[in-house]
Amino acid sequence: MLGLGTLARKVFGTPNDRMVKSVRPLIAKINALEPEFQALSDEGLIEKTRAFQARVQGGESLDALLPEAFANCREGARRALGLRAFDVQLMAGIFLHQGNIAEMKTGEGKTLMATFPAYLNALAGKGVHVVTVNDYLAKRDAEWMSKVYGHLGLTCGVVYPFQPDGEKREAYKADITYATNNELGFDYLRDNMKSSIEEMAQRGHFFAIVDEVDSILIDEARTPLIISGPSQDRSDLYLKVDALMPELTEAHFKLDEKARNATYTEEGNEFLEQRLHEMGVLPEGQTLYDPESTTLVHHVNQSLRAHKLFHKDQNYIVREGEVMLIDEFTGRMMKGRRLSDGLHQAIEAKEHVQIQPENVTLASVTFQNYFRLYEKLSGMTGTALTEADEFMEIYNLGVVEVPTNRPIARKDDHDQVYRTAREKYDGIVEVIKKAHDKGQPLLVGTTSIEKSEFLSDLLKKAGISHNVLNARQHEQEAQIVADAGKLGAVTIATNMAGRGTDIQLGGNVEMKVMQAIAADPHLHPDEVRAKIEADHAAEKARVLEAGGLFVLATERHESRRIDNQLRGRSGRQGDPGRSAFFLSLEDDLMRIFGSERLDSVLSKLGMKEGEAIVHPWVNKSLERAQAKVEGRNFDVRKQLLKFDDVMNDQRKAIFSQRLEIMQAEDLSEIAQDMRYQVIDDLVEDFMPGKTYPEQWNTQGLYAACIERLNLDVPVIDWAKEEGVDQDVIRERLEAASDKMMDEKLQAFGPETMRNIEKQLLLQTIDAKWREHLLTLEHLRSVVGFRGYAQRDPLSEYKTEAFTLFESMLNGLRQDVTQKLAMIRPISAEEQQAMIAQYLAQQQAAQAPVAAPEEQVAPAPASQALAGFDETDPTSWGNPSRNDPCPCGSGEKFKHCHGRLA
Repeated sequence: MLGLGTLARKVFGTPNDRMVKSVRPLIAKINALEPEFQALSDEGLIEKTRAFQARVQGGESLDALLPEAFANCREGARRALGLRAFDVQLMAGIFLHQGNIAEMKTGEGKTLMATFPAYLNALAGKGVHVVTVNDYLAKRDAEWMSKVYGHLGLTCGVVYPFQPDGEKREAYKADITYATNNELGFDYLRDNMKSSIEEMAQRGHFFAIVDEVDSILIDEARTPLIISGPSQDRSDLYLKVDALMPELTEAHFKLDEKARNATYTEEGNEFLEQRLHEMGVLPEGQTLYDPESTTLVHHVNQSLRAHKLFHKDQNYIVREGEVMLIDEFTGRMMKGRRLSDGLHQAIEAKEHVQIQPENVTLASVTFQNYFRLYEKLSGMTGTALTEADEFMEIYNLGVVEVPTNRPIARKDDHDQVYRTAREKYDGIVEVIKKAHDKGQPLLVGTTSIEKSEFLSDLLKKAGISHNVLNARQHEQEAQIVADAGKLGAVTIATNMAGRGTDIQLGGNVEMKVMQAIAADPHLHPDEVRAKIEADHAAEKARVLEAGGLFVLATERHESRRIDNQLRGRSGRQGDPGRSAFFLSLEDDLMRIFGSERLDSVLSKLGMKEGEAIVHPWVNKSLERAQAKVEGRNFDVRKQLLKFDDVMNDQRKAIFSQRLEIMQAEDLSEIAQDMRYQVIDDLVEDFMPGKTYPEQWNTQGLYAACIERLNLDVPVIDWAKEEGVDQDVIRERLEAASDKMMDEKLQAFGPETMRNIEKQLLLQTIDAKWREHLLTLEHLRSVVGFRGYAQRDPLSEYKTEAFTLFESMLNGLRQDVTQKLAMIRPISAEEQQAMIAQYLAQQQAAQAPVAAPEEQVAPAPASQALAGFDETDPTSWGNPSRNDPCPCGSGEKFKHCHGRLA
């Protein structure tokens, strides 16, 4: 008997079916226009584009233009690439234009499909961003698809790391720009650190098409993008702490693999305290629980995480003396990416490579908040339905499953579960051998480099030739994937998400043609293609006879999507194929997420050595375990986003303020408003409202005016005059400050003064924002403990972050006012003195360095501050920790009298 839901779906169809049905009339319109556009000349296609652009400028909607624009784009692609888009590609393109995610199976032609919505939206003239997962794909797709856009009269650019600024700005000016998610996010942050509009690269966020959208918007969304600068070097401390790690026993720490966390036990803390005292790292009489030990505790915790949670050749590799992180979802090296908060340094100490200095955050953004900047967002991937709820909740993106061009003929076997990893690998080698002997190409998926190399060794012993694709073979990636469909090929791959190159049965024709022409440029391309296509047809027939591509996975991932991506590599465009998952109770997923019951069931069944259990129930229980992990990861990302949303509102306010400042010609009014606000605050602080003149602190106000406004005015005398109140004092201070700024304007000249105001404002905003980010980081790290006091950490964070933001803006006003008040033109004599000092410094820098055994004269002591009294700290002024000590010793304040204070 059918359930009510099933019955309703049979009658009305699923929501997905209705979406697919709704666009069929549009596709019929596009197809009806095909003969008309085929009749156009190459110039005619470009003229059509110009006509479309004029219509958009005239107010016509992109929706109204869709059938004609898609028909024009299809014809342009056919002429440029020799590829005519299928109806299902047009369908997916329509869904993207509508701001959805199109789930298309591997091999259905997502790269070509993206040109349709990209072309249509580029007609608006605001720029379209096509986002890919790595630089290779961004460059490849831009180069390949620019031929289509060129045929249609549009420009195409590509953005990549370390690109010259001028070239990058040109790439963003193009109608369609290809770039990686990382580079787009970093350029957004960099743009908001620039000091003029002309230096900014991006020109807004109109429409983005995100390739491998699940990888970018979900998998990578756990880690924010951070631009950082170096802080003080603590390499010595990392090495000392690292030396203790091998001495730890299991009684000293607890490991929670589910939460990826490691903590010390009471016994572990006592052991560390004792050893750190012995090493002289922890001062006598001080414990790890004292506030002074915070930094040391942080180092000790990060070192434990580095040793117990981060494994070489799985989470990172060491290449050329550098620790390179590995993307857990794609198996690629993430060059230039570093773990924050000292964790990367702890791993460097563990691996005995050079420790790079820790960094402080200069700017940061999460992918969620970056991609939510776009007016319209869309995406494409082979696997998105399992995360449809998250896409809708966080990005307001619907997921539509696009039908395949041809029915799927792949055979998906049930999972095979073995008791031990050894039995599982024996079974895998046996199956590979059978398939290989009959010429069937195999793609073997593993979850880490370590496991791919272990399996490679087993295949070598069995005498089976094969290729290995992981982070170590990063450069040969496209070639290895292109060859994976050849007769008898065996390819071991660490994660197949977003590889970008199709596995075609019999091998990739395009790749073979390019290689043949590269080897001998004198060959005629058409003749080469004809010969290769003939050879390929014969080989493809033999591969089809052998059963098509066999995808064999050696483990299940935490995410069902990654499994589906691997499985989806087989059976492209209606080809036959087969997929199977081989598991053991010793696999990470099985071990961490409840394999005890399964183990007892297998024991009761009395399974023999080397036997596997194969049953749909096993598949179901595994899917439930994966769904649990995915749910937990979603909660982690949602929580990260809630906290980042607080900062995001502040980030938008600061970045829009910077933009206004850069666009403004004259900032004198803003500077004047800030100055008046500072005067208001000073009068309120020293002459509070509803107080009598004898209660006013006029002495303090006089000193503050000199320090903060550079104004030496007779405030004390003014306060003694009859009938003078706070408003009169305020007006007189405003008039005096206006007069002083007018004098500066005359001395510098209007243009120079405006430029000084702009640069001072931008520099001060940036400095204050950096300080604020650091404060928020510290607040974030401690606010979680408020939960123990039955207070909601998120609402506490919101309240305190707002207070800190207000405090930052207040400090910004004071700093800008003080700096503008202090600046003055320098005389010709001072200029000459500065040049002479600079030349002397340059000469000193080029002088030979003293040998270690030579005595170097001590630095000359500077003059003591006027009125300095060793016994009276109030006479020392207000030096910062790194300023010269006011006693005149020549030492930094923190190393001299600051140490006593």
